[in-house]
Amino acid sequence: MELSAEYLWEKLQRDLEAEHVEVEDTTPHRCASSFRVLVVSAKFEGKPLLQRHRLVNTCLAEELLHIHAFEQKTLTPEQWTRKQQK
Repeated sequence: MELSAEYLWEKLQRDLEAEHVEVEDTTPHRCASSFRVLVVSAKFEGKPLLQRHRLVNTCLAEELLHIHAFEQKTLTPEQWTRKQQK
């Protein structure tokens, strides 16, 4: 497994059936040890923030062993739509 923003994007998109994913490598020189992600998925509907983050963490359990810093934002499709309209 090669950690990259593209790899994480694909895995989050596939496993969480996400309608929108953004992944940014926030490491200086893009050395793939620090990431910021935004995931929009219907799987988050009716779930509090902690459960949403657990879904993402479970999806990336193997990868998180090699990531030093991980920031995530999780939204439902409805929340994403509202945010886009602002």
